[in-house]
Amino acid sequence: MIQELKIKNFLSFRDQAELSFEATKEKVFEDYLVVEVAPGVRLLRAAMVLGSNASGKSNVLKAFEFLRTFWFANHESLDEQTNVTPFLLDDTTPFEPSCFELKFWVNGVKYLYILQLNCRYVEKESLYIYKTIRPTLLFDRHYDKGRSFIKLNNEAIKISSIAEEELGLKCLPNMSFFGARNKVNVSLPMIDAARDWMRLQVMPCIKPTTNLRGDIGNRILNDDKLKKYLLDFIQHADFNISRFQLDRSNMNSCGSSTIFQHSVSNARGFESYPLPFSLQSEGTQRIIGIAVSIYQALSTNSFLLIDEIESSLHPDLVEYLIEQYLKTNSESQLLFTTHYDPLLNTINDLLRKDSVWFTEKDESGNTSLYSLVDFKGLNKLSSFQRSYRNGRFGALPKIK
Repeated sequence: MIQELKIKNFLSFRDQAELSFEATKEKVFEDYLVVEVAPGVRLLRAAMVLGSNASGKSNVLKAFEFLRTFWFANHESLDEQTNVTPFLLDDTTPFEPSCFELKFWVNGVKYLYILQLNCRYVEKESLYIYKTIRPTLLFDRHYDKGRSFIKLNNEAIKISSIAEEELGLKCLPNMSFFGARNKVNVSLPMIDAARDWMRLQVMPCIKPTTNLRGDIGNRILNDDKLKKYLLDFIQHADFNISRFQLDRSNMNSCGSSTIFQHSVSNARGFESYPLPFSLQSEGTQRIIGIAVSIYQALSTNSFLLIDEIESSLHPDLVEYLIEQYLKTNSESQLLFTTHYDPLLNTINDLLRKDSVWFTEKDESGNTSLYSLVDFKGLNKLSSFQRSYRNGRFGALPKIK
């Protein structure tokens, strides 16, 4: 699970911003919204980021996406860029490094990953593990005179000097240590646990434009548990889909191999008619795709990102999606952005105060990221949505 992410000089985040999944001391929905990953360490399973258009909400998700992609980018040439984008609305920040710090837990063990890089090369990259309250360095790299130099902690990691030298040679300045690690046949169990977590349990972000068809039909039809979960989900969400089947005559037609049987009531009584996935409404396709991703996150204790969760969905379905995710016990995490401020009315009914974050962009173009719990007097408010609309928490569009 993720504990916190710090970002600086990345996209609209000029100054350091921090998103934390650490739960406060309140005990609301403790059973299904909070996981104790270690004694005294309580992490939230869900968080939402609310703000106006172009305030930087999506850039929070893009920071996670960048790390996930960068870890496994396999550069072959020094001319390739790192693909990081610094804060561009300033004279100095485009020439300064972008900085990331990620704290996360794998199998009950805490890790700290630090990355500083510019568009051409990595200036610093480190991974720490917490066996006690003090971090133990696993690897460290720095850039000097056109080369990346890697140093492994020989007290924590047993590796030959030849293997360590090979890692250094394969780690080009514009790529991550993890990209080079995948090219070297060596045993690095503590490092590989972090690598495998990022590769297998940090899921791609679902955006409003994401094509959710993919191989969804085969996944549904080849996984009986998923099929049961999805049928139960869409039937409770008031869709008239009664079952799925495979149309082998259309296997090569994108999205048409899976047939959804729709139950209808007419003058002849109750009847069932087939419709391929490609002919379902955009909203139906999206909610089915998100439900499949949620099932995967729940089943594998993964981290799922959804940008503009309300896109193409009725507000009641948005709340239903979140409710269905939370009611299943898991160590998965969900981070989503939204413009739909009525979700603030679900605080103390579905969400917690510490699971709500806001983004606001100032006149310089810098995005501030802050938590609802930063404000005082929250227990005296009769409506969080009304307080937000009245400007109590900022993060509103500045319409003139």
